[in-house]
Amino acid sequence: METHTNPFQPARLRLARLFHGLTHAELGARASSSRQFMHQLESGIKTPNELMVNVLSEQLEVDPSFFFMPIAEDVVEQQCHFRKQRTTPAKITQQVLARGTLFSETVSKLEEYLDLPEVDFPEIPVNSRLDVEQAAERCRKHWGLGVTAPIVNMVRVAENAGAVVTHFEGVSEKVDALSVSRRRPLIVMSTSKGSGCRSRFDIGHEIGHLVMHQGIETGDHETESQANHFAAAFLFPRSAFVAEFPRDKKLNWTTLYQLKLKYKISVAAILYRAHHHLGLIDATQYRAAQIYLSRSTQKKTEKYDEAVAMEQPELLGNAFRALLEEEEVDAEHFASQIAINPNLLEKLTGVPHTQKPTPKNRQNIIDLLEIIKAKQNQ
Repeated sequence: METHTNPFQPARLRLARLFHGLTHAELGARASSSRQFMHQLESGIKTPNELMVNVLSEQLEVDPSFFFMPIAEDVVEQQCHFRKQRTTPAKITQQVLARGTLFSETVSKLEEYLDLPEVDFPEIPVNSRLDVEQAAERCRKHWGLGVTAPIVNMVRVAENAGAVVTHFEGVSEKVDALSVSRRRPLIVMSTSKGSGCRSRFDIGHEIGHLVMHQGIETGDHETESQANHFAAAFLFPRSAFVAEFPRDKKLNWTTLYQLKLKYKISVAAILYRAHHHLGLIDATQYRAAQIYLSRSTQKKTEKYDEAVAMEQPELLGNAFRALLEEEEVDAEHFASQIAINPNLLEKLTGVPHTQKPTPKNRQNIIDLLEIIKAKQNQ
């Protein structure tokens, strides 16, 4: 049997199993074994022989050595700003945490090769609504975005500030967006949002958590409300909002849709902000607006949603391209560094693993932050 420096790590088996969303019984069936034996392996009661290690590695798309590597630091639920849908099973939560753990290990390995953008999320505790407004404005100023202009791309804002934004294939459509407070923050986008406006709002919500709720367990009404308020204030700052929102007694829907397209924020969010945050419309006007949106079937899909493109993460793709072109390290070699299959790396990062390095003149490593900033200004 192949010798390993460390003993078999039961937590590694659990990590790989949960990554794929498998139960003990399902993994046991794939490994021609039983649910009880899989549970015993994960509990440390029994140790697999070489044949079982090889079978498990094949089924879970990892190298056998994966099971003998200690886990540096688990992602735990307390670190997650996790807006679970009411119908989301606990197994999906566990799958997200497992993917977050392996994703964090992947990013840490990537940082051994490349200089990723410096993490730059200011810590701004809040108590009142005014605090939230000011936090959003401070972040805009801190990141050089000003307090009047629309934000071109929210994903780039998050990536400029040092977060890694991604989707988790097979999971992102089952959960709302979430973020993980780590040394290198992680934002997982939902793939179920058909609206670019709502997706941008989700990113703003998660940025709000990372800024206002560092070290605070979230998910309750107050912290979620604060994060929603931050997102609205960040996307459409109050000075611009007060100047541009139509003040007619009867709502001007033409102007509202123009503001939606300019600031790339849903009309529903604009109306909520006008009433609940800034008091520019009264309860009667707000209720009438909600009735109109409901009767015109715009509660889920609004007019002009298709005009606001879904933003996509760019940092990881740029990083792996730089790794390929500058370090001549392809995805297959990189995956071997963390003892996983290239196919699993693609599922984890969304970055295709088919490209191979080509001989070229060596240059300095690309500054990924400069690439992102250049795109932000396009």
